[in-house]
Parts: sequence; C-alpha cells; structure tokens
Amino acid sequence: MIDLQNKKVIVTGGAGFLGKYIVKKLKEKKCREIFIPIIDKYDLRELSAIKRMYSDAKADIVIHLAAVVGGIGANRENPATFFYDNLIMGIQLMEQARLNDIEKFVAIGTICAYPKFTPVPFKEEDLWNGYPEETNAPYGLAKKMLLVQSQAYRKQYNFNSIFLLPVNLYGPGDNFDPKSSHVIPALIKKFYDAKINDYKEVVVWGTGKATREFFYVADCAEAIVLATEKYNKPDPVNIGAGFEITIKDLSEKIKKLIGFEGKIVWDKSKPDGQPRRCLDTLKAEKEFGFKAKNKFNEGLEKTIKWYIELVS
Repeated sequence: MIDLQNKKVIVTGGAGFLGKYIVKKLKEKKCREIFIPIIDKYDLRELSAIKRMYSDAKADIVIHLAAVVGGIGANRENPATFFYDNLIMGIQLMEQARLNDIEKFVAIGTICAYPKFTPVPFKEEDLWNGYPEETNAPYGLAKKMLLVQSQAYRKQYNFNSIFLLPVNLYGPGDNFDPKSSHVIPALIKKFYDAKINDYKEVVVWGTGKATREFFYVADCAEAIVLATEKYNKPDPVNIGAGFEITIKDLSEKIKKLIGFEGKIVWDKSKPDGQPRRCLDTLKAEKEFGFKAKNKFNEGLEKTIKWYIELVS
C-alpha cells in the first residue's frame, strides 16, 4: 500500500469536474504536495509542456484524468480531435512518466472503450470482444490504448501503471454546456429551462430505450484514490455503481424532480448511442475495497439543487 501522506501527486485535469473531487480527497489523505497542470501553462498535447511539467512538479505519482470529452453530439462532430488529443496526451504522459522515474501512473479510461454489444453487466474480460459504439469509438479507443501501453510498460520496464474504467459520472460541478455536456446535466438544463420559460414540451434525443449507469462523482474520486493507494496489477478495473436505468426513466425522473409539467418528445432521428451500459464492479470491491455509497436519487437531487442555485 502507498502512503499518500508522503507523496507528491500530479493530477492532470485536476481543475476539472472529477479532478476537484480527487484533489479534495487527496488533501484529506494529507498528501505532501498536489500539482495541477493548468492548460494555459501546460498544454499536455505538447511534448515540451509535458517535459516541463515533470521537471517543475518533481512528483512521485501521476493521476491522469485530463481528457477531451463530450456527449454524443460532441463525439459525432469531433471524432478526429477526440482521437488525436486523447491519444497523444496519454501516450506521451506515460512515456515521460517512465523516463522521469514516476513511482506510479494511474490512467483513467472510459466506459466508451467497451464493445457496442457487451453482455450486461460489463465484465473487464469483455473489453476486447468487439468494436465500440460508433459515435464514441474514436474517443473510447484512444483511451483504451492507455491500457495497452500500461500493460506493455509493466511487462518490459516493470513500470507501475494501472488502468481504471469509470462509468458515466454526474454530480454538483458537472458541465452543463449544451454543446459538450453528458446526458444528466443536458437533461437537467433542458427541463429547468422549459419550466422557467413555460415551454409545453422538451425534445430528448433517441428512443429512450438505451440504458446507462451513473456514478456519483464523489464516489468515483474515492475509488480512484483507493486504487492509487492499494492496486498494483496490470488488469483493468471497472469502477461504478453497478445499476442501470433507461434514458426514458431517467428523463421522467428529472422532469418530476424539477417540476416540469409539459411533455417529453423523443427525436428518434438522433442516435441512442450504446444500447446498454452497466458495469460489473466486483473486482474493485475485491482488489481495493471500493463500493459506491451514494444512492442515485439522492445524488440526482443534490445535482439539481446545485444547478438551480448556480443559475438562479
């Protein structure tokens, strides 16, 4: 087990949604120093910036969260950007970590790495049994290459890198920009806007039949920090809450919590994305003792409350 109290930790993406929760958790662990590379100073797509970051930080551990991400719409419009930026960032960060004798590299993957048709619940051994869902395959595959790199580096260099697969996150502090937000913040904004503007209907993409699993961001931060402390194996590990809900039921739930009284119209010309998403999370519990604590309804209420206070 790694005692984080005596470690200097780089958190790429540490100023972002998940990153802020990770940093808070690391502070609770009394980390000696937490280094957060801000994009204005360290553009991690550039090798020179990565080298400078390692020189400036003099860290022991890297938790690599930084990513170019978005919902289905953003993935459809920017497949090349999502592929290149995520791949070049991850590959160069890990290689320079090795060259700088970093003690441990924690690579954060994505649920989008799984094949489009994966038996539910998704088990880690199913990761290579098919091609990802088309709209987010470039992003998912770019992140998946970090697993290949991680395992190769452990084998050839004995470099301690681990790969975690979080499911869709949500919670206070999420991204509510309609151009790039994921499904929960997108729906919260749509229904809240409809309520305050007295719209008669809200249009939601797809058929509503697709399912998703949602993982409260504070739980995800706890899982990543536990894995940083306790997990040192080449095998990928799912982290999530272990349940699924249809987009239709999710939409109805958010509609009710916000108090919108109009109707939901399904735009079936738009894609559903992956048909089903739900993780098997037994390995995380077995390997580093993680089990999600926050109930979905409570997390959703906290997120909605946070957003309404933000825009009011």
